[in-house]
Amino acid sequence: MALKSGYPSHLSHKLQDRRALCLRHLSTDQEAKALHPSENHNAADGAGRQAGEHFSLGICPRAAVDFSLEKGRHMVAKDRIAPGDVVLTDRPYSLVLIPGLNEKEKKGELFGTEHRFCHRCLAKTLCLIPCEYCSYSRYCSQACQKEAWLEHHQWECHLGSDLVLMGVMAQLAVRVTLKAGIKNIQMARHLNKLKEPDSDCVGANNYCHANVADRSHGDDSYLSVFHLMHHLSHHSAGLRFLAAVTVATLYLKLSARTGPPLSGSQDLRRPFWETGQSEERSGEKREEAEDSECGPELWLMGSAALRHLLQLRCNAQAITVLQDTGPATSSVQSSRELRIATALFPTLSFLNHSCCPNTSLAFTTGTSASPGPDLANDSTENANHGVTATIRAAKVISSGQEIFHCYGPHSSRMKTQERRRLLFEQYNFQCQCEACTLQQGEKEQADAEENTILHEAKLQCTKCKTALEKSSKDRESGFVCSKCSHFLSSSEVDQKLQEIRVNLERAVQLMERDKPDEALRLLKQTQVHCGWILSDIHPLQGELEDATARAFATMGDWGNAAVHLERSTTVIGSQFGEDSIELGRQLFKLTQLHFNGGARSAALSVIPKVRRLLRLHCGPECDELQELGAMERCLSR
Repeated sequence: MALKSGYPSHLSHKLQDRRALCLRHLSTDQEAKALHPSENHNAADGAGRQAGEHFSLGICPRAAVDFSLEKGRHMVAKDRIAPGDVVLTDRPYSLVLIPGLNEKEKKGELFGTEHRFCHRCLAKTLCLIPCEYCSYSRYCSQACQKEAWLEHHQWECHLGSDLVLMGVMAQLAVRVTLKAGIKNIQMARHLNKLKEPDSDCVGANNYCHANVADRSHGDDSYLSVFHLMHHLSHHSAGLRFLAAVTVATLYLKLSARTGPPLSGSQDLRRPFWETGQSEERSGEKREEAEDSECGPELWLMGSAALRHLLQLRCNAQAITVLQDTGPATSSVQSSRELRIATALFPTLSFLNHSCCPNTSLAFTTGTSASPGPDLANDSTENANHGVTATIRAAKVISSGQEIFHCYGPHSSRMKTQERRRLLFEQYNFQCQCEACTLQQGEKEQADAEENTILHEAKLQCTKCKTALEKSSKDRESGFVCSKCSHFLSSSEVDQKLQEIRVNLERAVQLMERDKPDEALRLLKQTQVHCGWILSDIHPLQGELEDATARAFATMGDWGNAAVHLERSTTVIGSQFGEDSIELGRQLFKLTQLHFNGGARSAALSVIPKVRRLLRLHCGPECDELQELGAMERCLSR
């Protein structure tokens, strides 16, 4: 690319030298893979691939889409699905990268998401190829650059700042509409009139095209997108007005300007409302459009974008990746989930919500997510081959049982009343899942819900270390010990918990400034002065132990680090469950500590459980499993 772009001829020898080094490195790498083929697929060997891994897109044969007036479209198991089995895989119909800073960028260490991920396939790279005509859109390859241009960017190119200001949802609604094109929108509206007498009927909107699972032919996926619930009658007048003004503004701008050509010989500057049409308009049709100033078609595209904008409030899916939060020199992984994009998945949207779901969701991004053999002849040129969502069973799903996905509020992280409030505000339903029904019936649940401190049963008496209970006396609200009747007001407890949180944050900041010894002193002081109110399984106690383990690990004291991290894993298991991905990742960190400290038997004893949990939730080819296999081979020598 540099040579084609006019790199100075007298310096071209530098590029040739770099090319030779790269080719030599690639050759060496290929030879290593040929000599050690087993190391390339160790995660899939041994126990073999999970059942259902053979298909690469759609719903597994043991699951099916069902319909009821009460639930609308939903998925059920036709046969027993074992833990770890793939239930469905899906690609986004369209997605938008979320611009923004991460914690390290605030310190000037890293770029934001828009500088580190491909704006089409979300591949992570620091060698992005920019759009030729704007300063925002960047891609991992010329192929992604061209595909994005053909699909949507040729119309968006001059509106980058407007789209960023109007938000990710508005931009995604426009992209869905541009990708679909006028012909697909007209067809979807025609079928809608034939099959849906009431456009806001729950049954009709959920039933039409419910069995669309194979999206390898044409634009069947758009029919699924078009018929997703929009809940128009549930949205406030203010929200509907704001959405309408947003879409109208964008479409007026789009109708006034078209994008530049991709190259001098390929002029793609056709009006945006002609997108999706494979043949040219006849002269008569073109004259009709010009006479009417393209009013009907412009209105049709705008109304479709408005429909999708309202749908996204209930159907948008965040795409997340694990981001390393520790220093680059750290020998122990420290990570958190980072939301990098918002997308619309046609098949994934079939799943209903549960606050205690029976599935796990994992994303694959970048060029590694290539289509399988059954998609080798995929005729959908604009498919997002680099982004795949995979739903796996997190527990046994019996035949006839509904398959659930969590929309965000989870029973292990949030109280029932708060979950129900958030779900109703965004998705317009009162959650009646098993977790909500059971927790709602617990004794004194209503009073406990009012307490915002969380985990009141995991607070202990400062005198006798007995678990505290919510006070029911006619005085200041608080907690009382069932053994010695010692009372602590809510304000006292709040103050102590806030002090612990502040000290935790300060300790993390000290470690990031390479002062682990100071961080360790602060954490020990916090345990002495404030830790007495926390039981051994309180979430904050787990965070204290995790931070202490990190401080010891930074100082190279692997033994003490492992002791404190083991305590943290006990808290994680109590909070999220013994089969949770959270526990799996914490145990993975524990394995790293044992490995670095030379504790061979301890590491080998933890590895099987880590492998089981990672395979269960992330599949047999996740990066952590590759590293786990390498550690196990080294320890087994």
